[in-house]
Amino acid sequence: MTVLAGIGFTAPWILLGLLTLPILWLILRAVPPAPIRRLFPAVTLLLGLKDDESVSDRTPWWLLLLRMLAAAAIIIGLAGPVLNPSRDQTGTGPLLLVLDASWAGAARWSSTLDQIDAQLSEAGRAGRPVSILRMTEPETPVFQAAEAWRGRLPGLIPMPWQPAEAQIDQILAALSEVDGGFDTHWFSDRLGYDGHDQMVSALQERGDVTVYRSPAPAMALLPAAYQDGVIQLTVLRAEPGAAGTVTVLAQGRDPAGTARVLHSAELTFENGATEAQIELALPSELRARITRFEIQSQRSAGAVTLTDDSLRRREVALIAGTLNREGLELLSPLHYLTQVLVPTADFVDGGLLEVLPANPDVIVLSDVAQMSETEQADLIDWVEQGGLLLRFAGPRMAASDLGRDEEDTLLPARLRSGGRSVGGAMSWGEAKALAPFPENSPFYGLHIPDDVVISTQVMAQPDPNLADRVIASLSDGTPLVTRKALGLGQVVLFHVTADAEWSSLPLSGLFVEMLDRLAVASAAKSRQEAQLQGTTWEPVQVLDGFGTLSDAGTLVGVDGVELVSGQIGPELRPGLYESGKQKLALNVLSEDAALSPAIWPADVPIKGQEATSETPLGGILLSLALILLTVDVIASLALSGRLGLARAAAVALGALLLVPEAQAQTPEDTEFALEATHELVLAHVLTSDPQVDDVAQAGLRGLAQTLSYRTSVEPAAPIGVDLERDELAFFPLLYWPISPDQPQPSTEAYAKLNAYLRSGGMILFDTRDADIAGFGASSPNGRKLQQLAGPLNIPSLEPIPRDHVLTRTFYLLQDFPGRYAGAEVWVESAPLDAEQIEGMPFRNLNDNVTPVVIGGNDWAGAWAVDRNGQALLPVGRGYAGERQRELANRFGVNLVMHVLTGNYKSDQVHVPALLDRLGQ
Repeated sequence: MTVLAGIGFTAPWILLGLLTLPILWLILRAVPPAPIRRLFPAVTLLLGLKDDESVSDRTPWWLLLLRMLAAAAIIIGLAGPVLNPSRDQTGTGPLLLVLDASWAGAARWSSTLDQIDAQLSEAGRAGRPVSILRMTEPETPVFQAAEAWRGRLPGLIPMPWQPAEAQIDQILAALSEVDGGFDTHWFSDRLGYDGHDQMVSALQERGDVTVYRSPAPAMALLPAAYQDGVIQLTVLRAEPGAAGTVTVLAQGRDPAGTARVLHSAELTFENGATEAQIELALPSELRARITRFEIQSQRSAGAVTLTDDSLRRREVALIAGTLNREGLELLSPLHYLTQVLVPTADFVDGGLLEVLPANPDVIVLSDVAQMSETEQADLIDWVEQGGLLLRFAGPRMAASDLGRDEEDTLLPARLRSGGRSVGGAMSWGEAKALAPFPENSPFYGLHIPDDVVISTQVMAQPDPNLADRVIASLSDGTPLVTRKALGLGQVVLFHVTADAEWSSLPLSGLFVEMLDRLAVASAAKSRQEAQLQGTTWEPVQVLDGFGTLSDAGTLVGVDGVELVSGQIGPELRPGLYESGKQKLALNVLSEDAALSPAIWPADVPIKGQEATSETPLGGILLSLALILLTVDVIASLALSGRLGLARAAAVALGALLLVPEAQAQTPEDTEFALEATHELVLAHVLTSDPQVDDVAQAGLRGLAQTLSYRTSVEPAAPIGVDLERDELAFFPLLYWPISPDQPQPSTEAYAKLNAYLRSGGMILFDTRDADIAGFGASSPNGRKLQQLAGPLNIPSLEPIPRDHVLTRTFYLLQDFPGRYAGAEVWVESAPLDAEQIEGMPFRNLNDNVTPVVIGGNDWAGAWAVDRNGQALLPVGRGYAGERQRELANRFGVNLVMHVLTGNYKSDQVHVPALLDRLGQ
């Protein structure tokens, strides 16, 4: 690009046309205007007379100037003028754009993409091939035309981890396969990491390296720690700076289930400090509701720390079969349990029927043998609803007939009468040690101390199910701990007492670890590898680079040791993990993490990430030339007498009034129109809720893939539509997900929507609440739909009849599920005179496509796929869920085919009459 007087030109050689303006001036000046013809009879007397000298009239100077200006505007406009052109690139040849693309740059990611876009524009004008390399998700560099990369910029997103050594090695191996040299522009997040210096050296060997550094150092939040009754929060910044404060928000759900900020705290950085700390003393009920802490106004995964069971004190009810003996606390059957649980649990006091309404997390029965029928029935119901019943044996249980003849519902195994005593004068032998825990046991991997021995126990009766229910046994194979599922909950029995009367187990640290594995004690202490050995944790939700949680989808489970000792990366994503009833939060930073700034060699230039806002002037100049030529035509007509002065003024004024209208078509509008019309495009209405919009985008992407695989319709990538700004006529179908907080469209937007419906467009309204409500105003989404649809010209509706064309447009369907099934789907009512056609399975319905389809089955959630084509959100369970997803995809195909082809299948009713008329 050539820069003249601060304005760049993409085709400067066209400016040579300005040299022809003087010649054009002389030519136009010599051409007179057209003569005016007047009919005057007396002029015949002058026939044959000639003037001795003739002087030609000349074009007025102001008209010549007008034409010169129009010609100059055309020449300069075709030269491609650009205001404020980017001057960052001075080299030639291939250009590699390297992005750290970690969580540290997420807060300013949009500005990074803007600068990359500007550099791609400049590289395209210079004819430089470009490749983009993300350090967090490396691929082999492929140098292509810059314009090919611009369309891929929206798909470049930061990852919630930093480049690791394995990724650096992968990049270095990929660079070794690239032939020739290239320049490098490195967009740095300002954080250093292992292998950074090695990467810089490798790139310097290939060409010049220029660094574009983020304007502000990264800031991160360490995992929240709970100790001594307070929550400890620590905020880090990568580089020392001036004193200042940051605000940390505690987010969670209020008693009504609404997500909101539950608490906020200000942390102060001292001058030159890189760390700020604060301690929060919050009530246990409020603390239990917190799901995440985040730094205010910092949109990155590093500024978020997720919480798990570590901040929540579990509610435990301890009930013993004997009363505590006064003055002999150590002999109390609940003493050791109390000592283990006091730091991490809250106790619910009272009898069994008194604690059940409080719905504690765990109920512990120590040597309880007899219960009333009411207590037993209520306790069974509580366990089936997901409770954990932990039972300990004792003299009363051993002496009772509990579980002798048949299995008791609240015991995991049948019991023998009496207890087994080992290691005493009347014993069967020496005290027994514990056998190693089997792999299917929740205790698998725990270290068994040598001093843990069992002297007395309650024996289990042999049973076909016993082997599957034993999760701990003695060295001779007799069961020590058994467990069984009961509804959504489980019953666990320790075949020894909860005190030290029958064993030394309650005196050991193993007892604490076993209760922790059973989720009786909370995980308030830090997770250790030994505690998690042998466990598998399933990902429930994962964080993206911007700190947003999303469903984990089909990610595989992670070994417990790997979960605490592994490195965050593509194979181990930060988020929430679950094992049984325990939840563990894996955050971007560990408890002992530190942030270090990136160090660059002295010969590497460092620039800021401030993108230059380029303004193309070519379109404006060409529009100006068109206006000047229009004025020239009007002026020429006026001078020739073919247009009255009044009419000329009116036409000129009208042309000037049309100028703003002509300029209203901005480059963004043009780009949107081209994107929406170059192929068939499905669209969704933007709701101002990023999570809802992302699911809608992924849903239409999945539907487009299904259409491409199964039909001749091959839609392009879907588009999000802003009702206030974008044109709707380009799209045959609009998917409108309903959320309670989306804004009401303006009057102008409703005018566009009504025009869209009148012109044959269809809107699919999806309240996405079929799991909690049917269609109507019984949910917040349903009430919001009524508000949004009120100003629309919607015809009368009815549930889809069984003979509607939507049931057979492509697939034969009678159900229309999405992520949820069962809610009615509403379409335009059939005409009152619709009649059953003889010999046909359907009525003679109206020929119009229904303008609206309304339901709440969350179709986009069922259609949604990621960029690899994998299902994004779960639908049901097992085969039934996959079948439901398939029916949802078929409904989407039917819907699109109905929009594109109308009721062509209903027209088959006319075939018999046509054949009869043709005599066939």
